[in-house]
Amino acid sequence: MDKIKSFDPIVDINSKILILGSMPGNMSLEKGEYYAHPRNHFWRIIFDLFNEPYQDDYAGKLEFLLVHGIAVWDVIAECRREGSLDARISDEKPNEIVELLKSFSGIEVIMFNGLKAYQSYKKMVGFDKKPDVTYIRLPSTSPIPTRRIRNYEDKLAEWKIIYAYVSEKD
Repeated sequence: MDKIKSFDPIVDINSKILILGSMPGNMSLEKGEYYAHPRNHFWRIIFDLFNEPYQDDYAGKLEFLLVHGIAVWDVIAECRREGSLDARISDEKPNEIVELLKSFSGIEVIMFNGLKAYQSYKKMVGFDKKPDVTYIRLPSTSPIPTRRIRNYEDKLAEWKIIYAYVSEKD
């Protein structure tokens, strides 16, 4: 099984929030786009948070994130994984997140898209490296339900903290 590699971060000088996933799924890797699987709720959630119509254009999606002060990256730079499930990730190496935070000092909060991203960050990077950053774990935007998060509306309710954070900082 070959190693797979994450994408470059989507970030600019105006970024206030960094959303960290674990590792892009196979469809995302094939397309070269974050959250490319049509069943993943990420993009729909982002547009719904701001009451904006969803758009399919990937460049437009990235611009939308940056206009709203949101950066996106993955905790894992490279790993081995059979299929797309986080549970199958092994031999992982972290991205240089602390370096990114030094370069983009306006980032004040890191939000984790799911438990695997949170656990990988805790294990490989550590919360003590940037104690001045607020850390928030959100439910995964994967379409797979959990005991507590059953559907899209449950996820959207949890993810609303992004909108509250960005709007209070403007």
